[in-house]
Amino acid sequence: MEQRGEPSGVNLAPPDHDLAHQVWKALEEVYDPELPTLSLVELGMVHEVAVADAEVHVKLMPTFVGCPALEIMRHQVERRLREVTDVGIVQVEFVFDTPWTSSHIQASGREKLKKFGIAPPPASFSPTTAPACPYCSAEGAEVVSVFGPSACRSVFYCKNCQQPFEGIKFV
Repeated sequence: MEQRGEPSGVNLAPPDHDLAHQVWKALEEVYDPELPTLSLVELGMVHEVAVADAEVHVKLMPTFVGCPALEIMRHQVERRLREVTDVGIVQVEFVFDTPWTSSHIQASGREKLKKFGIAPPPASFSPTTAPACPYCSAEGAEVVSVFGPSACRSVFYCKNCQQPFEGIKFV
């Protein structure tokens, strides 16, 4: 069974098998339901992919244990992978023993968040320090609420460009 895991190198094997490569390409087309500009791969949620013959087993790390979109994500992954030629059986499970952290977000994902108007998570945590504004890149925004529209986001106000914006929480 060929395996390829998270970008950090854990359980990482080169995707030299054609089907495994197709599976990873397909996963790059599965977008987060709450952040539709980011794929689950860019978000760093794909922990491991195992491909054997026509069977694909995917392990995902939820960004938040109580995320209400987990079953939607499972269904999206299953549906997209079943569209890949030569894939028969698809199993998707969520792993909780390896926690997702905001450091898993790929550089391309951080850039896409900014373009979408959501600040990527800061490099370190502080409940009173806001990330740079995704619109003007100014530092020193005001923390409006640590509780945003979802459990993984907070709301900020940029004093420079006077835009409210959301930011992904540091985890």
